[in-house]
Amino acid sequence: MRGGDTSALRAFNERQIIGAIRRQGPLSKAELGRATGLSAQAASTIVNQLVREGLLKKEAKVRGQVGQPHTPIALAPSGAFSLGLKIGRRSVEAVLVDFMGDLVRGEEARYRAPLPEVALPLARQCVQGVVEQLSTGERSRLIGLGIAMPGDLSAWSMELGLEPQALAALEERDVALELARATGLETALYNDATAACAAELALGPPVSGSALYLYIGTFIGGGLVLDGRLYRGARDNAAAIGSMPMVGPDDVGRPRQLIHEASVFVLERELRFAGVDASAVIDGTATTAVAEPIVARWTQAAAEALARAVVSAASVVDLELVIVDGLLAAARIEALAGELRDQLRRYNAKGLAGFTVRTGVVGRPARVLGAALLPLNERFAPDPDVLTAAPGERAPNVS
Repeated sequence: MRGGDTSALRAFNERQIIGAIRRQGPLSKAELGRATGLSAQAASTIVNQLVREGLLKKEAKVRGQVGQPHTPIALAPSGAFSLGLKIGRRSVEAVLVDFMGDLVRGEEARYRAPLPEVALPLARQCVQGVVEQLSTGERSRLIGLGIAMPGDLSAWSMELGLEPQALAALEERDVALELARATGLETALYNDATAACAAELALGPPVSGSALYLYIGTFIGGGLVLDGRLYRGARDNAAAIGSMPMVGPDDVGRPRQLIHEASVFVLERELRFAGVDASAVIDGTATTAVAEPIVARWTQAAAEALARAVVSAASVVDLELVIVDGLLAAARIEALAGELRDQLRRYNAKGLAGFTVRTGVVGRPARVLGAALLPLNERFAPDPDVLTAAPGERAPNVS
């Protein structure tokens, strides 16, 4: 076997060891050998090396009533760190996660629109602000920067109250390359809704089958899971659910799209027209008697449109699950999911296998957390498209 092949095999076996611990929790060397199919000697050698490198740690010895005492091997939270950056329609956010996928710290800056001369300097500022808080040792364990951005931003300039093509300049920039040069970090660019779906897979209940993930953001976005694996598409544009055609014409006579029916910008516009603080209503920190009927009307209209889109998607992909999440307060997401279930009962489901609808667990920070988690997965997981959190780490809601 050539040296390069030996290195590749060793890297694969290391991923198998780390993946087994992430799926099942702390395991002894013997258990790791059985879980991965490696010999006891090979598993022990790899574990010892990963412990020396600081990626794994030995926990207190366990003495049972039967058999010899054993030492569980666990992930070391400080073994690796990853940065996530979300460049969105209204804000930039940067977060740092540790090897367990837990949030360590973050920074955010808001703007009216993601114009490159505004958004990119703020993005660098947020990333650098997080990195500057790390010790020298922690910086040496920083594996890279994942960037979550919506695709084809310039197509939606008018929906943000901007002139047509006002955002084209951002799409012409190589954002990943610019941030790599500015920060000195290895960077990777992801579709923002795909990143959000990745966070749900990593932090939410296990998804072993096929699922459609809906992120209700300023513009609605989607993610697709096939047989438990995140499916990104050849051009990282799978589940571009916002482009799903709806009933009724748009301003130029074409069929309307889901983005005009189930996006938060529609709700924001109606609340502001009524003189209401839209941000407070959307994030659940405050509301008014004027706001709630507006929210109720939007929720019903959005659910009607989502039901049509979901049934259409289920007609193509054998969906078992639909997950609804977004930047709205958790109670508003629950209400939207409930209304969606009601609207789905109106459809003729003959020929469809049936699916369930549930809410996501991550909420508003899903996009930026996914951007941070994906590089960790790509570096250390046996299958980069299977995202798994260790048992006991799943939280009911981290929004």
